[in-house]
Amino acid sequence: MSLYDDAVLVLKGYEGQDALRQAYLDHLAAHPDGIWKACHAGHVTASALVIDPERGRVLLTLHKKLRMWLQMGGHCEPGDASLAAAALREATEESGVPGLTLLPGGPVRLDRHPIPAPCHCHYDVQYAALAPAGAEHAISDESLDLRWFAYDEVADVADESVVRLLQAARTRL
Repeated sequence: MSLYDDAVLVLKGYEGQDALRQAYLDHLAAHPDGIWKACHAGHVTASALVIDPERGRVLLTLHKKLRMWLQMGGHCEPGDASLAAAALREATEESGVPGLTLLPGGPVRLDRHPIPAPCHCHYDVQYAALAPAGAEHAISDESLDLRWFAYDEVADVADESVVRLLQAARTRL
């Protein structure tokens, strides 16, 4: 199965956010290259919020370009077999935490947001990744900083999209 086909299948099976889910599917139907960064009409991205439920905290990255505290994530790559694999790869690369596992049940949220030109939009498919006990993180080249935040601290440092992602992940937990 191609990554495009996986994305369509994942989105068709996603429950909730019906209008936004349909916008993602419409975008992919109109743009067969809509999962790749080169699609300037917008493209699907995959992200994962790294959670340590035992300690009630999440790992956020201070994004180098945006200078905002965000979940790990980014563009799909040709070697990604699925959106879930892309999200897990991005979370592992950006957090430096080995042994992450995705929370079962598929994506926990969708978030479409504008980005600077030449592309105009990210259609982010958001997962939650569980950190193993005693997880140690390492800052990647894509981050200015990487830090654990207690659940109740997230709203003080991150934007509403991250707060909504945390709420959805906690509900799934």
